[in-house]
Amino acid sequence: MPALRFTKGHGTGNDFVLIADPDGELDLAPSEVARLCDRRFGVGADGVLRAVRATADPEGAALADDAVWFMDYRNADGSAAEMCGNGIRVFTAFLIAEGLTALADGGVLPIVTRGGVRAVRTAPNGYVVDLGPFTLGGGDVVVSVPGIPVARPGLAVTVPNPHIVVALADGDELDAAELTHPPRLEPEPAAGANVELVHPADPLVQDGAGRIRMRVHERGSGETLSCGTGAAAAALAARHWAGSAAPALWRVGVPGGELEVRMVPGADGEHVELSGPAELVYSGSIDRAALTSSSR
Repeated sequence: MPALRFTKGHGTGNDFVLIADPDGELDLAPSEVARLCDRRFGVGADGVLRAVRATADPEGAALADDAVWFMDYRNADGSAAEMCGNGIRVFTAFLIAEGLTALADGGVLPIVTRGGVRAVRTAPNGYVVDLGPFTLGGGDVVVSVPGIPVARPGLAVTVPNPHIVVALADGDELDAAELTHPPRLEPEPAAGANVELVHPADPLVQDGAGRIRMRVHERGSGETLSCGTGAAAAALAARHWAGSAAPALWRVGVPGGELEVRMVPGADGEHVELSGPAELVYSGSIDRAALTSSSR
């Protein structure tokens, strides 16, 4: 069994194993993805990003439109996800480093995801991705988190991953929250959801930008140092709570750094954009047989 080539990358500490599979020849089982992401028995990551030409993948071909590349994103447990805001920036950096595409300043690179085609362009702090339209609300959800003594209401936000955002008035509560295990959601969304805990800065708005701090538990991956669509969901929720005078630009502090979120007009309604860094750390190879080993 041939060795599997990979690159390790991250966006504000949200880390990924990236694999080039242009012709769609690689069929990774969920158990192999989970083993790759295992931080003791594999490479270690929050998820796997497989780069495949959209026409070479049934899922990608159905969504491709005019985009060439499909981002097959898998959570750390092997399950498939709609999108990944940090991942798509790292995915873009990977495509460029591998010589699979180019992106000039001012240019736009469309990428197919399970959440639809998303446009990426360069930004001073890395890359910016248009996450598209979003939805707020969709039913009351009560969120219980160990370390936070009282259950809190959460706001549902879809961008396009499902999120539940909880506001905390006390920064100490944000630090004390125990996110090793999934928070309990009542009622539990059918497809699950990422859960963001958000604490506003004081003052909330500085230099024309809203400022919040966030921690997240991602479905299928656990607590991560950052979540791109989660940062967008958190900023959208904070703007909703702040009212009509709230700014369109938000800076979201996460354990792995800072992301920028901006709400912009679009032909099909308001869109939300996410910008931040994308870093490729190292490349290597792993014996694929090790991914199916029963020694664990």
